[in-house]
Amino acid sequence: MECCGVNPAYVAVSGLASFIIVYYTVSWWIGVAERNGLVGRDMNKPDHPSVAEAGGVWVAVAASFGLMILIALYRYVDAVAFHLDILLALSLLLFMSSFLGFMDDLLGWKKGLRVWQRIVFAAPLSLPLVVVKAGVSSISLPFIGAVNLGLLYPLLLIPAAVVGAANAYNMLAGYNGLEAGLAAELMVFTAIYTFYKGITHIFYASVIMLAALLGFLIYNWYPARVFPGNSFTYGFGAYYASLLIAGNFEKYGATLFTLYFIELLLFIRGLLHGVYKENFGRVMDDGSLRPPYDKAYSVTHLAIMFLEKTIGRATEKHVVYTILSWQALIGAAALYLYLYLGV
Repeated sequence: MECCGVNPAYVAVSGLASFIIVYYTVSWWIGVAERNGLVGRDMNKPDHPSVAEAGGVWVAVAASFGLMILIALYRYVDAVAFHLDILLALSLLLFMSSFLGFMDDLLGWKKGLRVWQRIVFAAPLSLPLVVVKAGVSSISLPFIGAVNLGLLYPLLLIPAAVVGAANAYNMLAGYNGLEAGLAAELMVFTAIYTFYKGITHIFYASVIMLAALLGFLIYNWYPARVFPGNSFTYGFGAYYASLLIAGNFEKYGATLFTLYFIELLLFIRGLLHGVYKENFGRVMDDGSLRPPYDKAYSVTHLAIMFLEKTIGRATEKHVVYTILSWQALIGAAALYLYLYLGV
């Protein structure tokens, strides 16, 4: 049975494989990380409990295996090379970017890679997309029209997008379920858009990643037993940018990324005020959170302030629910603009 070019059986098999792999590997990893001291403090709880770090690397592993299973299904059952170059490039890029983040996780919070090192080491992550010539080099500019960037597109814009998204996704983090929850929402809205637009291979890639995220959230949701770490945020950020490039829907994807642009603006605001911000709240004895600064320098700070003004009290769970709700509203607006209105 085929629907709009999508084979439901292949979606089910590759997605289920991704879910099962992450479910069992993360369960195993929690014990390994705890026994070997690879743990971090949960900073939004009064007693700051220790939690296993770097669990997000298994999301990358699971999603990559899911992509390879999808390729194998088309290759062995249908005898076709279904978007072989793009899907293999996505898998390789996900492995590479997650490995970079894993290095940072192993070195430790605040002792890992410096900002300039992250940028330099992240630059080659786009190579899988560059070598397969992913995306379209012609872009539309306001008041100018279509412009063909030629080699500037793969050699400059693709690396900039991948590096930028990998680092940007790392900025809005630090709460149980937040990073993986936002990623799951981005994949849901990407899957809906690509399904209706008939961008079948990106729909598959979105669902496979979504399945891995749902398996991971079983352990990462409040109270978290494992943190995603930079192995997740770098990996997913780069992967997300790659989906937009490979599917040629950068404007829609950038709109979905609105919260991260706001996070960047608030971060710059902090630097101008002499503050290199932390996303965590100020934890009270009853487990509630107060804003860590007089002004908001992160979307998480905005959420805490919003909750204090609306319901009188902020907790870690409510902060996450609030930010996920904002992302859902952005996603719904993007679907309305780009699918219904055809912007």
